[in-house]
Amino acid sequence: MGIREPDDAAAYRLADGRVLIASVDFFTPIVDDAHDYGRIAAANALSDVYAMGGEPFLALSVAAFPADLPASIMSAIVEGAAEKVQEAEAVLAGGHTVRDKEPKFGLSVLGFADEPSLILKSNAREGDLLYLCKPIGTGILSTALKKQQLDSEHESALIESMSRLSARDARAARAAGVRAGTDVTGFSLAGHALEIAEASGVHLVIEWSRVPVLGGARDAVRRGLVPGGSKSNASAFSEKIVALDSLDDGEKALLFDPQTSGGLLLAVPGNLADAFESASMREESRATRIGRVTGGSGLQIET
Repeated sequence: MGIREPDDAAAYRLADGRVLIASVDFFTPIVDDAHDYGRIAAANALSDVYAMGGEPFLALSVAAFPADLPASIMSAIVEGAAEKVQEAEAVLAGGHTVRDKEPKFGLSVLGFADEPSLILKSNAREGDLLYLCKPIGTGILSTALKKQQLDSEHESALIESMSRLSARDARAARAAGVRAGTDVTGFSLAGHALEIAEASGVHLVIEWSRVPVLGGARDAVRRGLVPGGSKSNASAFSEKIVALDSLDDGEKALLFDPQTSGGLLLAVPGNLADAFESASMREESRATRIGRVTGGSGLQIET
């Protein structure tokens, strides 16, 4: 359907009014448990289909495993992924594996959407309200986990967030007629908000006090457990953000924190907000209003 807009997946218009959505994503282990790694990798890959307003129907695994990796670990990774694909009511139908020194795993995913229901980064309009469907902080907490400085309670919450599908959030959005959004991943909340602002030609205001943050993330920042990606995102996006200096250094680290399997960021027309919130309650979505869309361009932080 064109390559000019930076959307979350490829979209191919079919003759029957539907759109075929295609995406692929994979990464190195982010947690120690192989089964959890597979679940998180699958949820992350499936998210791009949900972010476009679609439903996945088919997935293929993309794997790179060391030659000496025990078969039990490889099986656990794939089983974790298959569990999430089944939860998405899709089919994991094989895939491809190569040898590599470091494990890597993910999925190539196909989904369908009705063309009028597509969610695009370019559809945000002045007067929309911004909703975020998962808390931020996964990059920071993953850094703490790697350094063995994360307690079991916050580790469990981190894994639950990263492995949770965005299916319910996407269904609530479609039910309410929402047509603008993306998912928050490696470019951080700031970077992906800017993508919507630039693609739609609007100004986004993030009300910082409303942004949900995973438990333990603020404490991890105070202990200096900030991933390198946060610094890269800050370097790339800081100059485009109005009133960024209203945040302290720890809050900036969270704003620029790269997310793994982060939540949908949706721009909901003001007249649809009640319908979206009602649909979110029915679907047990965890959408939180974090800001608004105004006229102009770029991104602004409001404290």
